[in-house]
Amino acid sequence: MQPAEDVIGAVGFAVMTVRPGDTALAMGIGDLPIVAQSHLLNIMEHAAVIAISDYLEPGETTNFVSVEFTSINSAIIGAELRGNARCIEVDGRNLAFECDVFEGERQIATAILKRTTVERVSFLARTAAQNLIS
Repeated sequence: MQPAEDVIGAVGFAVMTVRPGDTALAMGIGDLPIVAQSHLLNIMEHAAVIAISDYLEPGETTNFVSVEFTSINSAIIGAELRGNARCIEVDGRNLAFECDVFEGERQIATAILKRTTVERVSFLARTAAQNLIS
């Protein structure tokens, strides 16, 4: 990964339109036809991946570590959502992103999302080996 001073402040954006299958009702995690919180997290993660992609070395990628998520409003089927992520911290291989989701000017959710950089091939090899052992 490039030096921290180059990475901090990197931004990424992602968009989605809420479809009937994206709702809490359709996913069986609630009885309201509003966007499922997991989809809000997905759009934030996508924005974070886009924010960091130009700063990684060949063969590197990032993997989800944790999230502090706050739901502020709901969105219904047909809503156009925009996810934003900005890298706010680099600690070795660990990255923190300030993320949010908006529908127009209305904020839907906010989060601090953490990811870690990994070497793609060795990460997949370790994961496969761990699954074989289990």
